[in-house]
Amino acid sequence: MKKTTLFLALVFLAGSVFAQRKTTTTAAVSFDASTVKDALPKADNKTVIGSIDTQTGAVAFEAAVNNFSFSNPKMQEHFNGANWMNSAQFPKFTFAGQIQKPGKIKYNKNGSYTVDVTGDLTIKDISQKITVSATFTVTDGKVKVSSAFSIKLADYNITGQPVEAGKVDKEPKVTVSAEF
Repeated sequence: MKKTTLFLALVFLAGSVFAQRKTTTTAAVSFDASTVKDALPKADNKTVIGSIDTQTGAVAFEAAVNNFSFSNPKMQEHFNGANWMNSAQFPKFTFAGQIQKPGKIKYNKNGSYTVDVTGDLTIKDISQKITVSATFTVTDGKVKVSSAFSIKLADYNITGQPVEAGKVDKEPKVTVSAEF
């Protein structure tokens, strides 16, 4: 009887621990680096993995660089090439951070909660601390997260003739959306 009780207690504890972490493999990241000179520097990646820990507020995302899709295949080739993202050497973008005031989000109550998330965005092995506003929408236990912010390409050592010529915005807009 004691062994059965202990086993059931461990199963219950393990279930509650695993329920604290929500994951997805279909998050999406888009960026828009278009300018008045060129409307094409836009890309989407819909195969981003992400996780949130509903207890601690830890947030993480990882995007494969070569999964960003452009409307112009030549632009995608340049983006992944050695002079830009060099996806062979730097195959992923990552973000690891923390929800500020994680208790503000009620995962067991339907609603929309806007919070700041602070963490390290790593591109081409260069990490920069950023703080972004994110909206968490809870609907019947499902969590949707969305955020939009800008980054400075120079902070990640991304430069070149198209940036200097005004064909690529020096501070592209990044949009993240995920459903957990």
